[in-house]
Amino acid sequence: MGRLYLNAMSTYVIVYDTPVFGSHHFSLSFWNSSPQTKAPLKKPKWVDDLHNRKPLNEMETVILSINCASAAKIAYKKISTQLETSSQNFSICYLISSLTWRLLATILGSLSSLYYSLAQFFYLFSSFPIFSWVHIASRRVLKNTWINFRIRSCQILYWPIFLEENDMMSISCVEHAEKAALQRHSTWSAMAVDLVLGNLIGLGLLFNTESVCSFVFDFAKEFTNGILRSGSVWLMGVPAGFKLNTELAGVLGMVSLNVIQIWSTLWVFMASFIFYLIRVIAILGITFGATVSAAFVIDVITFATLHIMALHWGITLVYSHQIQALAALWRLFRGRKLNPLRQRLDSYGYTVKQHVVGSLLFTPLLLLLPTTSVFYIFFTITSTTINSICMLIEFAISVIHATPYAEVLIWLVRRKRFPCGVWFEMEHYREHILKSSTDVFEDADSKSLLEEHDTPDLIVSNLRSNFLTLGQILLPHYTTIFSGISASSLTTSARGVLSGKRMPSKLGLDLPPPRPWMHMPLRQYWILCHNSIISSVANGEFSN
Repeated sequence: MGRLYLNAMSTYVIVYDTPVFGSHHFSLSFWNSSPQTKAPLKKPKWVDDLHNRKPLNEMETVILSINCASAAKIAYKKISTQLETSSQNFSICYLISSLTWRLLATILGSLSSLYYSLAQFFYLFSSFPIFSWVHIASRRVLKNTWINFRIRSCQILYWPIFLEENDMMSISCVEHAEKAALQRHSTWSAMAVDLVLGNLIGLGLLFNTESVCSFVFDFAKEFTNGILRSGSVWLMGVPAGFKLNTELAGVLGMVSLNVIQIWSTLWVFMASFIFYLIRVIAILGITFGATVSAAFVIDVITFATLHIMALHWGITLVYSHQIQALAALWRLFRGRKLNPLRQRLDSYGYTVKQHVVGSLLFTPLLLLLPTTSVFYIFFTITSTTINSICMLIEFAISVIHATPYAEVLIWLVRRKRFPCGVWFEMEHYREHILKSSTDVFEDADSKSLLEEHDTPDLIVSNLRSNFLTLGQILLPHYTTIFSGISASSLTTSARGVLSGKRMPSKLGLDLPPPRPWMHMPLRQYWILCHNSIISSVANGEFSN
């Protein structure tokens, strides 16, 4: 317990618990925290006096001094603990704990070295000129898989470097030490949770491969026959009572049915690979985590629905050109001309021949617009549904990457390690100070201080902290995910659908930035992983 005395015309005694790494500290980072105590209806006179007086110290400097107050004590305690430990090396508990951590470090180092060798093998395999075209083609077809595989490979390469810290206790400020420790543990905790989820999903797919295959076959058959073929035939008739142009509807419907039939024929030949494809998804989940397997699923869905995207692209091209032609002809009738340089409409005098040609073109284009629109709406809804599924998987991948698992786990165990602002709990003031304030202090010096300052100007208060909620911890990380999405982009996408522009197939969510590729001998990497875990245990990070 510490004490802070501020001497001026009045004496203020502030009692606080000494900040300790792994236990608690103080911070002025305010969140939307509710006040801990209700303010009285009528403020005492000493409150107004405090506001009128010039502050002697800045609050940030005071809090920093409090957080650094026990730096020397912690360093001395660490040295004394090492001396005591060296004298008790033959105790049974110490030997068991040391052997357990060394065994765990050996196992984790071996597993990480295995992943490291696989990542280096794929990297060297793709660098050969013979397989360069395979690498380029796979990066275009499996774009999402390659991005998440690169992120996972960088996490495998760099987590022991982030965890390695030669002398963590040399950081004098407890607040800085807490933030540095959370930053070091973020990489390996995210990778561990991702691998656990990937193993759960992968083992579930391996044990239920036949059931998943039958479900995929039934869904593909129902989707092709029940939605695509039936929808195209329905649009060729009288959809929802609308009278369409029979010839144009027949042409668009026959083109759609032919494309669907060709892709269905290819799907029959590719059906034998579905069983192995599900096995590949399971193995990717077990080996590299849930994010890599989920990204591979996005690429598979994109490839499997390529015919729908092609039909949507073709009908969008027809619909957009038709809308642009109608808009240009409508400007012709109004005597307006688009000025692309200044982005405005200028007056323009058209000739009679131009008006006649415009009238001849405007009428059929306007009458054919409902037929084109129903096909455009149908394929837009279908492609948007497919893109929404891919975006949902992409959102899950971003959430897995962005969630601070180490901070959540520590918050569940010790909430005091996440302070957000300070407040003062008033213990005694003026005539009531000698009655019960001596119970606040344990030593005789503090009690004698109260007796010496038996004046109406002595104030005793406790320094308290507010604490972050779980939502306040997660909110900054999840806000970063949607940093590239705004209301204007959604509005632009909605307008683009009406004007015949294609909607984006990706949300553009934020992912961990890629890091430079690193090469080192396998034995040296294993030693780095082993030593990083041992040093973290020696510094007491896993025990706190």
